Amino acid sequence: MMANDMEHDAAAQVEEAAETEPQADLLAPLVAERDELKDRVLRTLAEMENLRRRTEREVADARTYAVTNFARDMLNAADNIRRALESVPEAERNEATGAFKALIDGIELTERDLGKTLERHGVKAIEPKGQRFDPNRHQAMFEVPDTEVPSGTVVQVMQSGYVIGDRTLRPALVGVAKGGPKPAAPPADAA
Repeated sequence: MMANDMEHDAAAQVEEAAETEPQADLLAPLVAERDELKDRVLRTLAEMENLRRRTEREVADARTYAVTNFARDMLNAADNIRRALESVPEAERNEATGAFKALIDGIELTERDLGKTLERHGVKAIEPKGQRFDPNRHQAMFEVPDTEVPSGTVVQVMQSGYVIGDRTLRPALVGVAKGGPKPAAPPADAA
């Protein structure tokens, strides 16, 4: 009887193994599909996060640089106002009275107001005189022989430059020193 029980147990194990193999065969494709879908979901989430970040960056850039073309056009008006003020000799400007004095004061007020308005919208003037020439912010118009300042230093400004955000709206037209001592090298970090 014992041999019979052993045969029965062995047959049951074979039957059980036969039943689990088809289940394992059915389960393998489902596990693979699940893993593929999980990978797709994770990739889609990563793409959506990247899209969100890129959209935020583009919106911030649009806010900052939306007025670029308008600001560039307004710089022409600012230049004309500056030229109008510079066309009046300093001596006559100081001695002006009456309507002429009021006209000069009005033009100066308009220039200051235009400058403040441009600054409120992120447009800032570049003050390059005395700075090292930067081809990203300045446009060299001529070189000036000057041994008093280091070569490559801006010594004269022909036309003001402007930036909007971190971009150059219009480079400053400058005269650059030539022939002076070499500029000092920036100090090297000890670390």
